[in-house]
Amino acid sequence: MKLNFKNASLLLTGVFICGNLFAQSADTTTTFRKHDYVRPFSGDEVFRTWSIGFDAGVMSINTILQTNNKLDFTSPSPQAGYGGFIKKQLFPSFGIQADFLAGKLGGSNSQPDAQGVSRYKSFSTKINYAGSLSMNFTLANINWHYVNSGLQIYLIGGAGVMNYSPVITLPSGVAQPFKSGGNTLNEMYVPVGAGIKINVARGVNIEFGYQVNFVYSSNVDGDSHATANNKFSYGHFGLEFALGKRSKPQLAANNPVSSMRLEYLRQNQSLKNDLQAQIDSEKIKNDDVQKQLATANATLAKLTTDSDGDGVPDYFDKCPNTPAGTKVDAFGCPLPVIKPVENAIITEDDKKVVTDAIQNLQFDSGAAVISDVSYQSLEKLAKLIVSKKYHLKLAGYTDATGSAALNLKLSKGRAEAIKMFLVSRGADPALIQTDGFGKANPIASNKTAAGRKLNRRVEFTLF
Repeated sequence: MKLNFKNASLLLTGVFICGNLFAQSADTTTTFRKHDYVRPFSGDEVFRTWSIGFDAGVMSINTILQTNNKLDFTSPSPQAGYGGFIKKQLFPSFGIQADFLAGKLGGSNSQPDAQGVSRYKSFSTKINYAGSLSMNFTLANINWHYVNSGLQIYLIGGAGVMNYSPVITLPSGVAQPFKSGGNTLNEMYVPVGAGIKINVARGVNIEFGYQVNFVYSSNVDGDSHATANNKFSYGHFGLEFALGKRSKPQLAANNPVSSMRLEYLRQNQSLKNDLQAQIDSEKIKNDDVQKQLATANATLAKLTTDSDGDGVPDYFDKCPNTPAGTKVDAFGCPLPVIKPVENAIITEDDKKVVTDAIQNLQFDSGAAVISDVSYQSLEKLAKLIVSKKYHLKLAGYTDATGSAALNLKLSKGRAEAIKMFLVSRGADPALIQTDGFGKANPIASNKTAAGRKLNRRVEFTLF
């Protein structure tokens, strides 16, 4: 059985022609255009929810639900129709609209009676008006493939009242009203349809629609002998205009998935900007630290440079250019040749003075400065050296913390500090030798705090 889709041709033609012309726009950019973004859960106030539409098309007693041989008049005559609507979009996918429809229906060759004779030659019905209240379901405004949905597929269904005037033409060619004495009829009808809206501009849509109108009467075509209620189709083309500020998007055409994605991208970009600002700030701070470190290194180089290699930095060396191998004092000056004292007898009391000096010896942390608590023991040692003219050898050591070069200088400096103290108390500098060995010759493990404390020492050798 072949179905007649003539009355739906306008809708199908529009779909095939415009399918490529008004493709949905893919996401090819991450910029945030003003009209693309609506913050999720913003409410209806940021959308245009009211719209009006006007359409025109073809009306026919033929529908996609039946073949011509099942009609009261087997030769439908498509006629012009027009209509309009005003719609309130309540949700992105649901709205309510008031519809208006008017036009004509026509056809010829009525079904024969029991004797095989056609009762009527043709009919013509004027639909003065038809008004209905319909529900509109938008199916394609949520799109997971594209940012902006260029197409809206919709379904409608509702109920209303239509006013019409049928005129029938007898086989003799005489035309007469279906109802004498005022040929106007009012009946309930149910419009059911589907269509596609194509967004051609902001708030402007081209519409291709097709609907079947089910009438609660069998006399729309003027043939009251029929037992089944009549129905007719309306295939149309139209325009829809969203009402309100143009800066607001139309709710039915908005893609909420796109808005949520753009909200994420916007927040993500904001976080990136904040992170970049923090990175830039840290770079500035790091540059300042680098400058301070360069200044400190320059100062350290100035304080640690030893041109003549005598172990005393140039900054403190009062006797520069000392020949290689010459022993010098804390100021870089050559030491006199020490002649050992013959027949020197070191008593147990003398040894105890040295032991006390060693045990009470303390320095400021990381420096060659003797603490006050060490003065009393060192003064006794100075008196012993002065009175008995003993020779004293001072050997400084450190733990393994820090660089070898700095530890070597620190150990040497502490030995020199003790010598300078003893000399300040009357000891002969020629009788005192100093040397620094850094972290060499540890007497305990450098892996523990107690061991490192024992390794930070100055050994006294009395002779």
